[in-house]
Amino acid sequence: MGEPRARGRFGEYGGRYAPESLVEACREVAEAFREAWADPGFRGALARLLAVHAGRPTPLTPAGRLSEALGVRLYLKREDLTHTGSHKINNVLGQALLAARMGRRRLIAETGAGQHGVATATAAALLGLEATVFMGERDIERQALNVFRMRMLGAEVVPVTTGSRTLKDATSEAMRHWVGATGDSHYCIGSVVGPDPYPWMVRELQRVIGDEARGQCAAELRTGVPDYVVACVGGGSNAAGTFAGFADTPARLVGVEAEGGAGAARGRLGVLHGCRSLFLQDDDGQITQPHSIAAGLDYPGVGPEHAHLRDLGRARYVTVTDDEAVGAAVRLARTEGIVPALESAHALAWVIRAAGDGDLPAGSTVLMTLSGRGDKDVSTLKELL
Repeated sequence: MGEPRARGRFGEYGGRYAPESLVEACREVAEAFREAWADPGFRGALARLLAVHAGRPTPLTPAGRLSEALGVRLYLKREDLTHTGSHKINNVLGQALLAARMGRRRLIAETGAGQHGVATATAAALLGLEATVFMGERDIERQALNVFRMRMLGAEVVPVTTGSRTLKDATSEAMRHWVGATGDSHYCIGSVVGPDPYPWMVRELQRVIGDEARGQCAAELRTGVPDYVVACVGGGSNAAGTFAGFADTPARLVGVEAEGGAGAARGRLGVLHGCRSLFLQDDDGQITQPHSIAAGLDYPGVGPEHAHLRDLGRARYVTVTDDEAVGAAVRLARTEGIVPALESAHALAWVIRAAGDGDLPAGSTVLMTLSGRGDKDVSTLKELL
């Protein structure tokens, strides 16, 4: 999982399908990031912020009681323990530092579950930047706690009332807004989607998950490498970051999507939000509305590198239902004392199901990225349980 080929391609996926007014802005971001990523000073500043502000490294937690019940050895990479409560802070701190280096004074972001918005608002406050976060009206209703957190941190939260009023529409509106604000604003995309260089840049900023986990597994496991590496996938940033640490090992990579938003599992080739990838579409090629109980997975496609990994057979992509995810969240809470985000619960739901039906052989070692904590989903769970 290195740099994409020319024009930001991962196989036949990726690229820079953006309005002419954004092509130059994307080129500037690409050049600035390559320069910054090669600069030890920038890397050192980011590493320090990740340590003293975000709380890295995050622990690798053995799920003892659940492992015993499932007949596998399950380890959780605890991104829920980072500041702001999810993996999103890893990417946002890097992009915020880049924006400041480029002389930009404002961050623009889209958010679904709200975790990326909270992370963006947090980084903006830390570095003295402004933040404008676009969020679907439906997601604002079901993620009210995170909306309050963003506003408390000083961010402007803009409701998006078009389309399905969820993540897809928030992303579209954020990109439209960026067209008229490229001179003073940086678009801080929250996942491995969008025009080049974002899929690659976000993966590199999230690679810290996989690199840390690789070292932790080497110290913890007799084999040094888990048999399976599992993560939830919407656009796919936590999975891309995790997989990057294990792509050159024999570990089997499994991305778990929502049944109603399965871009990698059931999507078709198309273009959306600036990149060519796999998206849910009707017979006329129109993007169809996804559904997931987890707002962060309520996206109709998948990042281009995930589509490429699927084609190569290097990663497998599976789906679970809303009910399975809710059941997994409850089970983790009651066996390990951890309430996961509903996004992360999708990954756990597959582990539980696969251990039960033999898809995960008994005794397998499984590393699962717990991408976020479930505080934001308590209201949703309360209504269902």
